[in-house]
Amino acid sequence: MRIGELERRTGVSQRLLRYYEEQGLLRPRRLPSGYRVYDETDVTTVAQIRNLLAAGLSTATIADMLPCLATEGGRLVADCPELLIELYQERRRITSAITELTEAMRTLDTVIATAPPDVAEKAAAQLT
Repeated sequence: MRIGELERRTGVSQRLLRYYEEQGLLRPRRLPSGYRVYDETDVTTVAQIRNLLAAGLSTATIADMLPCLATEGGRLVADCPELLIELYQERRRITSAITELTEAMRTLDTVIATAPPDVAEKAAAQLT
């Protein structure tokens, strides 16, 4: 399939698909005319890339990971010990960020709770 079809099937823009190729995340075949040709596995790969990006991983990390990923029944399966180490480290980083954000939210809640009722009502009215 051509890049336009991959865009339609994945919901990812052609520009972003080209970026994924530049980053080594996708490796389409090329026709003699220079057109990119993708296969069915690329649809799955794009979905994996999107999920991993949403998890906070960089494109460089994802490029290292993709050869170690397999799909079984629609689930990602880590096939390399090195990949698991990276995933554990990334999970630790995300957990730390969640802890910090939760503490920041508690601080904000404490400050918000001390606001006089009339000030809180005015602020709430401006949010809607």
